[in-house]
Amino acid sequence: MLAAVWLLLSGHYTPLLLVFGALSCAFVTYLAQRFDVVDHESHPLHMWWRLPGYWVWLLVEIIKSNIDVGRCIIHPSLPIDPRLFEVDASQKTDLGLVVFANSITLTPGTVTVELEEGLLRVHALTTEAAEEVMSGEMDRRVTAMEGHIETVPMKVE
Repeated sequence: MLAAVWLLLSGHYTPLLLVFGALSCAFVTYLAQRFDVVDHESHPLHMWWRLPGYWVWLLVEIIKSNIDVGRCIIHPSLPIDPRLFEVDASQKTDLGLVVFANSITLTPGTVTVELEEGLLRVHALTTEAAEEVMSGEMDRRVTAMEGHIETVPMKVE
């Protein structure tokens, strides 16, 4: 998929480049399976109907956080109050924890620094950003989405 996007965006369609690209993709796929680094979980696409709604909500949160961070940057007194705090995560799967941690990091003004079982250490630029994470809304939404994603083991031969 990434190779197709690169081809569309680059505009380079020489036969030599296409052959080398296809061989490289095949070789990397072979090595990944040979070294057993291919993920053994899959997620049925019919279970992902809640994902677009979460993406829209997250996009709105990212825009609001961008505006908040922009205000801090252009304000003459630079009104920041950096803090490091811990947040409990209610997700039950590794995938849910990673989605939650990445969602926090995608939101400007907050960064997930560490992820342990059920606990995230987060750095926030402002008090408002910290309160937003601690409110639990993002955690609740990720957990609700996670409840509709079932993992099914894949057979790798």
